[in-house]
Amino acid sequence: MEFHDNYPQYETMYQHDEAHGKQIRSKLWKVFWLLLAITLLELFVGFKATSWGLLGSTFLKFFFIFFTLVKAGGIVLVFMHLIDETKFFRYAVLLPYSVFILYLIFIILVEGTYCGYPANKTSLDKNYKIQQIVLRKYHKQPVPAELTEGISEQEIAAAEAAAATETHAE
Repeated sequence: MEFHDNYPQYETMYQHDEAHGKQIRSKLWKVFWLLLAITLLELFVGFKATSWGLLGSTFLKFFFIFFTLVKAGGIVLVFMHLIDETKFFRYAVLLPYSVFILYLIFIILVEGTYCGYPANKTSLDKNYKIQQIVLRKYHKQPVPAELTEGISEQEIAAAEAAAATETHAE
């Protein structure tokens, strides 16, 4: 069963010959090898980062971010035929996405380490800390050092005595 419509066939509409097809395939293979080389470079640096002492360094983060954006831009330019458009249109498409991606990466890198700093730890309510200490001691569980910070032994003893009188009153 054939499909017939009013549109001309692709071959006659675009008039591609074999030489043009070879040119297009050659361009695609060049892009493939370039993307493969960048990927292999990223893998090599990733495997050697520990032995080179780069693990967690700012250089390593920006290295991967830069080459990932280069690969993404290359894919968009070539495979989505954006390279055939005007320069203004290329920038109009790529620039907002690049800025957005860089913003997301910034948020991940900055806010992702927020909890790691001692100044950013949340402080617990004093009554909650005392209650947790009493409960853990009653159930013979270890009491973390964070719970005992800022709490005196007299406050803990008073809370234990109050808890003991409540349980005997019931």
